[in-house]
Amino acid sequence: MSAKKRFGLDIDGTVTDPNTFVPHLNKHFNQSLTLDDLTQYDLTSILNISEQEFWEWMTKHEGTIYTEAKLAPYAESILHNWSKQHDLIYITARRKHLNDITKSWFETNQVPFDHIELVGKHDKLEAVREHQLDIFFEDKHDNAVMIAEEFKIPVILMDTPYNRLSAPDNVIRAYTWQEAKEWVDQWILEVAEK
Repeated sequence: MSAKKRFGLDIDGTVTDPNTFVPHLNKHFNQSLTLDDLTQYDLTSILNISEQEFWEWMTKHEGTIYTEAKLAPYAESILHNWSKQHDLIYITARRKHLNDITKSWFETNQVPFDHIELVGKHDKLEAVREHQLDIFFEDKHDNAVMIAEEFKIPVILMDTPYNRLSAPDNVIRAYTWQEAKEWVDQWILEVAEK
């Protein structure tokens, strides 16, 4: 039996399908984007709109987008599996007023959690430190790198077109949740043997 680990997980684009925003962007901005077109995290340049226009749109639609978000393929069963032995702590850049929508989504989709924290900004270092996490799961490249470098913990970077930059060795790119699970299960075994 391996020792209990504290898993930190981002929500959007990590636990939820990275395609979540695409239909909403296409509908509201009259686009025909696919996930492959989202080659950078900052959508304002892709949509050719201002930061203010983006946040006005986001504020109006984020509740619906987050409520309707689908899980990334295989994430649910893998998270259920891990939740039997490890703590699952979700740390998201979502703003605090989305707390009820977020918790409701977890309950509706039966996604296991021990704690959910809406930090309201992309910098998650403080929350990672506070929760003393052993590993983190992220889709935003600079977050993954910062967490990996600051805490010297493995960070699973769920592959998307907007995060394909080089990263330190302890940032592990996973193309699927099954791949992430294989890496993590092996890591847990190795840590237990030390």
